[in-house]
Amino acid sequence: MNDVKSLVKSFVYAFRGVRWAVCHERNFRIHITCLCYMMYFLLRYDFFVISKTEFAILLLSSALVLGGELINTGIEKADDTVSKERRKTIEISKNAAAGAVLVFAVFSAIIGVVIMWQPSAFRALFEYYIANPVCIATFALSLIIALLFIFKINFFIKLIRGKNK
Repeated sequence: MNDVKSLVKSFVYAFRGVRWAVCHERNFRIHITCLCYMMYFLLRYDFFVISKTEFAILLLSSALVLGGELINTGIEKADDTVSKERRKTIEISKNAAAGAVLVFAVFSAIIGVVIMWQPSAFRALFEYYIANPVCIATFALSLIIALLFIFKINFFIKLIRGKNK
């Protein structure tokens, strides 16, 4: 029974870590937002022709970016706890972790372009939106909400918790 409790606790801690990153790390929110838009356009419309393998590759590259961002955050916070002084090894540690996320993100973007570069799909998507002004308005509203989520997360936290808390 202790093994099950220990397992459940480990998941609780992991979810807390993800929640903390969402609430405090702007770059994590940027990556989540990009992932949500990509998944929405891939799953909502049938304009893009993506195999299961390609879809899995997109998911894997996205997971690497998000996981890398979480590891980077952990390293940064641990380094900050060790010392607030400017130590060369701490600077190298933080820069290397940030560099890893950059590598993951750049290659993930390249993978996305290679898999999703389908001009006819983008043309069909554009024509669909032009023919449906409500979709354009909804998309514009979603961009505003996404920008608020990325740059003004406290707005959402207060909205969820209520103004009095």
